[in-house]
Amino acid sequence: MRYIPHTPDEIKAMLTALSLDSVEDLFEDIPSPARLDRPLELAPALSEMELTDHLTRLAALNDNVTRMPSFLGGGYYDRFIPAAVGALASRGEFVTSYTPYQAELSQGTLAAIFEFQSMIQSLTGTFAAQASMYDGASAVGEAALLALANAPGRARIVALRGVHPDSRSVVATYLAARGAELTVVDDLNALKSALGSDVAGVIIQYPDMLGRVTHIQEAIAHAHQSGALAIVSSDPVALAILTPPGELGADIVVGEGQPLGNHLSYGGPTFGFFAVQEPLVRKMPGRLVGMTHDIDGKRGFVLTLQAREQHIRREKATSNICSNHSLNALMATIYMSLVGNQGLKEVALLSAQLAHYLADRLDSIGLKRPNAHAPFLYEFVVEVPGDISQLNRYLLERGLLGGDGLGRWEPHWNNLWQLAVTERRTKEDCDRLVKEVSAWISR
Repeated sequence: MRYIPHTPDEIKAMLTALSLDSVEDLFEDIPSPARLDRPLELAPALSEMELTDHLTRLAALNDNVTRMPSFLGGGYYDRFIPAAVGALASRGEFVTSYTPYQAELSQGTLAAIFEFQSMIQSLTGTFAAQASMYDGASAVGEAALLALANAPGRARIVALRGVHPDSRSVVATYLAARGAELTVVDDLNALKSALGSDVAGVIIQYPDMLGRVTHIQEAIAHAHQSGALAIVSSDPVALAILTPPGELGADIVVGEGQPLGNHLSYGGPTFGFFAVQEPLVRKMPGRLVGMTHDIDGKRGFVLTLQAREQHIRREKATSNICSNHSLNALMATIYMSLVGNQGLKEVALLSAQLAHYLADRLDSIGLKRPNAHAPFLYEFVVEVPGDISQLNRYLLERGLLGGDGLGRWEPHWNNLWQLAVTERRTKEDCDRLVKEVSAWISR
């Protein structure tokens, strides 16, 4: 049976209101070549067994990180995920849970979110974290909006160029709708020159797009000297061994949570995290779960500090986020609980040790780091003498996923190759990459 959402009378009323003659008139802007003017020519139906075999053959045409070593990074990383993460997150009470506004029906979900918030707060060194965001880029965008709301009359955000271009793009889009402006600067000197009484926030990435772990304290200090909020976007695994941005003075700490127990899945879904210092708690977007006690003194969890309507009434909303990615955040919570503080440190350290080994090996064949003086963890860039896209195709043909050519983001990054090494890589993987790169260079 076909489900028809609108009755003929409703369709007629709609068309009358729009001064149109037919539903087809709604699609007149779509070019004729792009419109289907004949029935779909579908193959005969398959049995379940035949369809399963067909889909299995189609899936086998794809290459993925389970079949070849990956050195891609840029915010999304091929990290090991214990089987228990998927098993626990797939339990019915989590998969079927709905918006937890009725606390008496949602204690399990609320408790899990509270644990997630506590872990993110600890990693970031801030006062409080909220229930999660749609992704890391939207978290950066929402942080910029919070900075504007916190400083009425200021209408500019400054970002260092080391902030991921995706995040900068989202920020620029958000600001344009608010009549505000994004300024992108190359370094600390340019940052100092760009700051003024019209700047509401400064965005820094830690580690940055080139893998560098430098100058964050100076950038935060410059932001505060101009009266702006300091916004830091961080990789959560890196925070297991780096000084938390909140302890360095950051007002807002955000980031992409995929490396915490979430699969790559062609780029999503994942989640973003968002944490702030105490003065900004009531201005945070999204949900915040708090712990309380009932009339009998029993511990319980509730949504707190923010009314549901705060993010729905457009004229008074502090954000356009009125939901969260709680299932993805739950996977992160399970992952962090399984590996623990020490385990997360070991994940970061092992990744960093392998990355430094790879960087040294690439240096030995002539691929130099342009910022060799800057410390890095498990992600770095090298200068490639040639077309990086051709190098990556060469590697793919030999069963390796190379790094990202950063020239697609910034023209002056045209010869930079971004490589990431996770705990899933081995010394043999790194040696194999170096061998193939050396062969490509000497062709």
